[in-house]
Formats: sequence, C-alpha cells, structure tokens
Amino acid sequence: MSTPYLNRRNEIETYFDRTAVKAWERLTSDAPVSGVRARVRAGRDEMRATLLSYLPQDLRGVTILDAGCGTGALAVAAAERGAKVTAIDLSPQLVAVARERLPKHLDVTFLSGDMLDPSMGKFDYVVAMDSIIHYPTKDMISIIEALSRMANKAMIFSYPPRTLPLAILWGVGKLFPRGDKSPAIEPQPPKKLRKALAKIANIKLGRSYRVATGFYISEAQELVRA
Repeated sequence: MSTPYLNRRNEIETYFDRTAVKAWERLTSDAPVSGVRARVRAGRDEMRATLLSYLPQDLRGVTILDAGCGTGALAVAAAERGAKVTAIDLSPQLVAVARERLPKHLDVTFLSGDMLDPSMGKFDYVVAMDSIIHYPTKDMISIIEALSRMANKAMIFSYPPRTLPLAILWGVGKLFPRGDKSPAIEPQPPKKLRKALAKIANIKLGRSYRVATGFYISEAQELVRA
C-alpha cells in the first residue's frame, strides 16, 4: 500500500491504542452513555445488525474475517451463529478487550495487526465495519479491492456517505483543533464510489443500506464474488 495509507494507518493505531481505549471500551459496552454517544451507539448497533443480515443465517462451517474488529461485537455475533471467525484490529489494547469479552463457549481467533495481511489466507466472507472510514478515496478503494480478494463469496463493509448532514458535521469539526480527537473521517460520494467498485475484477455490487442516527451516518455495501 501507499505511504499515505501507512501514515494514516499509524495515526489510527496510535489513536485507538493510546488515546481512545477507555472511551471506545465504554461506547461498545452496555454502560450508560448520554447525548451524542448514545446516538452513535444506536447507529453502530443498527449497522452491525445490517451487515450481519447480509450473511447467511446459518453460519456453521462458514469462515469470516472481521477486518477492524475493535472490541469484537460483530465477531462474537457471527460466532454465535456458528461461524469460524478470525478478527483483527490495529490496536492491541482493543483486541485485549475483545478477548476478555469473548464468551467462553465461543472460539474466535483475535489478532492484532494489519487487516490486509495476506498471511491470514482466504475466507468465505470478509466484513469491515467502520474500519476504512478514515482513508481517502484512492486508498479506500485499494483497501476494499485487497479485502475483496480475500473473500471467496462476498465482502461487506460500511463507509461514510458524502451527504449534506455529514458534510456539515465534518465541516464544523474541521473548525476546531483536533487535539485528542480521532483521525478525520473521509466521506465518500456513493455514486462515484460504486462506479469505482464496479471496476474491481470478478466482483459485482450487491445490497446497500444507509444508517443515520444523528451524528452517526454510515452506508452498508455488499460486494459479491462474480
């Protein structure tokens, strides 16, 4: 991957592994949160359910890569349905939280590292929930293409669509010093992105669905192996 990709990847790793671990651990738990965080949590819950709905209901014997697993909620949900899940995230600390939360009766392989690592092999499905949202268009498409090559049946991901509400939120955020805030989200024009994705070899566009809960605006997209 390109140097800009590597630089942004390192920024993301530093943020989630050093700055935001406690906040992210709380957001992805059932601990009480208020205001913006509650709406973000609700949006993420809806997006997770959407991505999981794109998978077969019976996942026994199915292999899944959870690319950018965070604290592991999607990986656990898929494993509950019988999937053999490999889940990877840049942040060792978030992966540690995911391992602690893993129910004892489930078998999920949690790894810390780059989700594009080819040594992980191939899977029936690759799922990337909100894990490519910080990359500019060119790098995002390269990431999606690389992940799609690891999927024998389909790749499913979410991204921030460039909408007026999101553009306003994004613009307001740029007016303030970033400080300990997360790396900037990179909204994508859906039509332009889908046009680029349609050019990926042996892939066809599948279902899509938009989730909007206030400060959380994200779009699910399915890529099916042709």
